[in-house]
Amino acid sequence: MTRMTPAILSAIHILTKPLGEASSHDAQSSHQEALLAALRANRALLRERLQSESGFEEVRRLREEVMAAAAADWFGGDTEDSAWGFVQECLLLLLTLARHLSAELKLFQQTPTPSAARQRTPEMAPPLPPDVLSVAQQQTLGAALQFVVSLGLCPYLAVGVGVSLGRRSAFGAIVDTLVGGGAAPAAGRRLLTTTNILLQLAELSCLATLVFTRHLGDVLAALCQLGYQPRRAERSGTEEGKMQELSAEECQTCKEALKSLLGKVYQPMIIKELLILQGGPKQSGAGGSSRGSSSRAVLGSAPAWLKRLCGQLLSERLMQPNGVQAVVRAILEGGTGGDSDWRKCDCVARILVTCPQQSASADTYYRQVCHQILDLLHFKDKLTAQQHQRVATRAVLFMVQEKPGFAQQYLLAPLLGPLRRCAAASNEGPFQAAVEEWELTRCMNDVYKIWVVGNSPSASLLEALEEVLPVLFTLFCFTKQNVSHLRAPCQEVLLWYLSHAEASAALPALRQLSGLRGQKNEVAADFHFAPGSDGGARLSSRERFSEEDDALYEKLSGEQWRLECLMQLLSELKDCDLPGDFFLDLLQEMASWSDGDEEDEPELDLSTMTLVEVEQRLLAPSARRGQRLASLQVLAVMVDCLQHTVLLRKPSQVVDFLMSLLQRACVGLDQAPGPNLGNPVESETLRMGMAVVATLLSGPELSIEDYSSMSRLLPPLESLSQKHSDVVIQELASDLRAVIATHGAYRPETSTAVAPPSRNPKPTVKNNSVPSRKNQNMQTDADDSQTSPQSALPDGNSPSNRHPASFGRSTAGESPKGGGGASGTSNLHIPTKPLSDWLLEACDPDVPTRAFALRVLTQMVQKENPEAVQAQEKVLMLFLENLEHEDSFVYLSAIQGLSALADSYPERILERLLKDFQRGPSLPTSNQEHSLEFRLKVGEVLMRASRAMGELAAHLGRPLIAVFLQGTRDPDQSVRASSLSNLGELCQRLDYNLGTLAQELSSCLTALIKTEKEAEVRRAAVHVITLLLRGLGDKTTQVLGDVLLDLYRALKWAVRSDPDDVAVLHAQLALEEIDDVMRRFIFPEQKLEKKIVVLP
Repeated sequence: MTRMTPAILSAIHILTKPLGEASSHDAQSSHQEALLAALRANRALLRERLQSESGFEEVRRLREEVMAAAAADWFGGDTEDSAWGFVQECLLLLLTLARHLSAELKLFQQTPTPSAARQRTPEMAPPLPPDVLSVAQQQTLGAALQFVVSLGLCPYLAVGVGVSLGRRSAFGAIVDTLVGGGAAPAAGRRLLTTTNILLQLAELSCLATLVFTRHLGDVLAALCQLGYQPRRAERSGTEEGKMQELSAEECQTCKEALKSLLGKVYQPMIIKELLILQGGPKQSGAGGSSRGSSSRAVLGSAPAWLKRLCGQLLSERLMQPNGVQAVVRAILEGGTGGDSDWRKCDCVARILVTCPQQSASADTYYRQVCHQILDLLHFKDKLTAQQHQRVATRAVLFMVQEKPGFAQQYLLAPLLGPLRRCAAASNEGPFQAAVEEWELTRCMNDVYKIWVVGNSPSASLLEALEEVLPVLFTLFCFTKQNVSHLRAPCQEVLLWYLSHAEASAALPALRQLSGLRGQKNEVAADFHFAPGSDGGARLSSRERFSEEDDALYEKLSGEQWRLECLMQLLSELKDCDLPGDFFLDLLQEMASWSDGDEEDEPELDLSTMTLVEVEQRLLAPSARRGQRLASLQVLAVMVDCLQHTVLLRKPSQVVDFLMSLLQRACVGLDQAPGPNLGNPVESETLRMGMAVVATLLSGPELSIEDYSSMSRLLPPLESLSQKHSDVVIQELASDLRAVIATHGAYRPETSTAVAPPSRNPKPTVKNNSVPSRKNQNMQTDADDSQTSPQSALPDGNSPSNRHPASFGRSTAGESPKGGGGASGTSNLHIPTKPLSDWLLEACDPDVPTRAFALRVLTQMVQKENPEAVQAQEKVLMLFLENLEHEDSFVYLSAIQGLSALADSYPERILERLLKDFQRGPSLPTSNQEHSLEFRLKVGEVLMRASRAMGELAAHLGRPLIAVFLQGTRDPDQSVRASSLSNLGELCQRLDYNLGTLAQELSSCLTALIKTEKEAEVRRAAVHVITLLLRGLGDKTTQVLGDVLLDLYRALKWAVRSDPDDVAVLHAQLALEEIDDVMRRFIFPEQKLEKKIVVLP
C-alpha cells in the first residue's frame, strides 16, 4: 500500500468524524441544527487542511481531477443544501480512492517486484495487493458510505420503496426529517447520481464488499425506482423540472444495471432483500390501527408496481438453476433449529409449491422446481440438512395433497426411479450394475425421509410405495443376510407402509410378499442384489446355475428366507392388528377348503377344447394343491415365529380365530361317520379351542360388545353339540352355547369346561382342587423348567385324561392335580408308595414315568427319608445309570438327584463322582463310547455341588481343585472347558483359603490363555479370572497380591492378541473387575464414623 491510500482515508476520516462537543439536545430542532452544523464544520475543516497541509497535496490534485470529470455530469459545486453538499464531498473522496486503488492494482498485476521474487522463500507469504485495507480503514469507509446512503440515497426514495430511515433508528428519523428529499426539485437526479457512483465503487472488490454487505437493499430499491417507477404526466410543468427528469435511456441503463446486479451478487442475499422490498401487508387506516399493531409493523406497504416487480424478480430467482436452494437459504440462514425455524420451513415449502402468476405455465414451473426440491434432501451439514430436509419433505407432502398429478410426474417418479428400474431391468449390460450402489442408497434415504420422517400418510403416497413394495422387501431380505446400512431404512419404510395402509391393500401386499400371489413388480428375473463397496447394495446380473438341483435349492431357500424376514417385520408390529388379520385371513381360507375339492373331476371332452385349455384344466388341481401347501407353510411359519400376543392381540381376533377353528370342525359333520371323524388330533384341537372359549368367558366383567362378538360362535357350537361323534365335545359345545346365549346368566355347575363367574373365581378353584401357581414354591434352577406336569402323570385316570377341559385350564395358569408347575421336585405331591416301587419305576422304559420317579427319589433324599438314607447306595447307582440316558428329561433329573446326594453326603459321594469325572463311567453296564458325554454330565453335577458347598468349600473343595486342575490337561477340549468352569465356581467361594493355591492357579490360567489353541478353553480360562475377582472383591489385593500382576498381563495379552471376539470380551470384563477393585483400594470410600477410645 502506497502513502497515497492512507492520505485519502485520512481525508475521509476528517470529513466523517463527529464533533468534539455536541450542541444542546433540548428539542428535536436542536438535533437537526447540531447535525447541519457538524456537516458544515467537517466540510470546511477538510477544505482547509487540503489547502494548507503538504501531506494532502497529492490527494488535492487527484480530487481536483475527479471534480473536473464530474463537473459536467453531476457535480454542481457549492450548493445551499448542506446535506447534499456533504454528500458530494464524500462522493468525490470515494471516487478519488477508487481511481487511485484501480491504478495501483493494475500496476501491481503488471509489474511484480524482481527483488521480492528473488528473495522469496517457500515459507514467505505472497505480497498483499494494494487494495487490501485494514480494519480501521474499513470502518472509515463504512462511515462514509453510511453518510452517502443516509443523506444522498434514502431521502430521495419514494414512499414505500425500501425501508425508510425512520424505521431503522432514532438517528435515521432525524436525518429523514432533516433532508426531506421527496420535496427537492432534483430528487430523481440526485438519486441517480448516488446510485451510479455506488455501482462504480462496487467495481472494485474491496469496496464492493463494503457496499453490498451493508447497503445492498438500498441500492436495489434505488435501481427499481429509477428503472421501473411509473412517470406522472403532470410532474414536468417547468423547463427546469423537465431537465431534472430522467430520460428513457437513463431508465433503461438502470434496468440493465439492476439485472446485472441481480446476477452477480450472492443469490440468498438478493432474495432476502427483494422480500424486504416487497413489503408487508397493506396497513389499515390511521383511525383503525392500534398502537400495538403499528409498533409491530416493521415493513411498510410497498407500492403496487414495486410489489409486482419484486414478485417477478423473485419468480425468476426461483426458477433459475439452484434457485430453490437460494430461496431456502435466504429465509432460513442463521436459524437455530427451534420451533420458529420449523414454522419457517413450512412457509417456505408452501411458497415452493405455489406456482407464481408470472410463470408461463404450471408444467414449466414444476418441471424446473421439483428436481431442485429433491436435491434439498442430500445436504451433509447437520443443521443445514435438517432445515433443508424439512422444507423438501413438507413441499413433497404439500404437492402430493394439492397437486397429485404434478407430484407423481416430477417428484415421486424420479424419487422412486431406482427401485422401479430394479423391476424393469434388462440384461443388456451383463458386466455393469443395472442400478448402482449410490443410486439405491440415495433412493432409500430419500424414501425414508419423505415417508417415515414426514409421516403424513395419504392415498397417493401409499399407492406409490405399494408399487415398489416387492422390490423394497427383496432389498430388505438381502440386507438381513449381510451387514448393510440400508437395513434400518428398508425396515422402517416397510413397517410404515404396513402400519398405515388399509387392510384391503395391506393384506394382498402381505400375500404377495409371502409368495401366495402372482409375482408383480418383483425384481427382474435375471438380476439380484449384490453387496456394494460402501456397505450398500447394487442390482447386478445373476449368474445362471449349471444344474437344476442348485437352482431349485436356491429358489426354495430364498422363499424360506423371505418368509422368515416377513415374520420379523410382522413381529415388530406390536400395536397393529395387521398380523392377526393376516393370520385369520389365512385360517378362513383354510376353513373354506373341503375334501370334495380333491375328488376326481368328471372326464373332459377333449374334442371341443384347445390344447391350451386342456393343459390348463389338467394343471389346475396341482396348482390348487401347491397354493394350499404354500398357505399351510406360511401359517406354520407364523405360528412358529410370532407370539400369540402379536397374532391375536384383541378379543375380537381371538373370536375370529375360534370361529375359523369351529367352522373347520363343522366341515363334514353331515356326512356318514368315517375314519376322519374320529381323528384324535382334531378332537384334541377342538377341545383346546373350547377351553379358550371358556377362558374368554371367565374374563372380568365381560361387556355387551364382547358377548355380541362371541354370538357368532353360536351356529357352529350348535352344530357340534348336535352332530359331533364325541359325546364329551357335544356336552362342552352345548354348555358353552348356553353361557354365550344367556350372556353369562346361566353357568352349568356340573361341567368344568365353563369357567366360573368372574365375580367370585376363588371358590371354584377350591372346589376343583386345583392348586394356584401363586401358592407354589418356585425354584431357581433353570434346568428344572424343562419338566412338564402332564408328562409327570403316568396314571391313566389323571384329571388330564378324565376331562378334556383340564388342559385348557392349565394353560390359563393352573396345574392339574398331582403335578407341579414348571418348578422343581419340591412341589411334587408324592403318592404313598414304598421306596421299592419308586426304584422300579425309575427303571421303567416309559420316559415320563422314569423321570417322575427320579424326581420323587430326589425329593426323598432332600427330605432325608429313612428308607432313602438306608438305600443311598442303590439310589446312587440308579442315578448314575440314568445319567447315561439319552433323553434330557431323564438325565437332567438324574443330575439333580446326584446334586442332592452330594449335598447330603458330600465326602462319600464326591469321591465317587471325582473318580467318574477323571476316568469315565465305572458301572459294568456303562457304554464306553459315550464316556465323554458322561464325564460332562458328572462335571455338571460337580458344579452344582460346588455352588451348594457354601462355607464348607474350604474343607471339601481341596480334592475337587486337584481334579479340576488335572482336567485342564485332558485331551478333549470339552473336558478342559468343563474343568475350568467348575474351577471358577469353586474358587469363587474359597475366599482366603485360596492363598496357598494362588501361584499354581495363576500359572495354569496364564499358560492356557497364551498357549491354548481352542477358543472355547481360552474363554473358560479368562472367565475363571473374572469369577475369582468377583468372588474375592475387596480381598483381591490380599489373596492374589503376588499373582495379580501376572493375571493382569495375561488379560491384556488376550485383549491385544486373542483372535476370538468372545475371549476378548471376557478379558475386557475381567479388566473392568480389576479396575473396580484397584479404584476401591486406592480411593476407599469415605465413611463418617465416630470412634470411642477408652484411655488406660
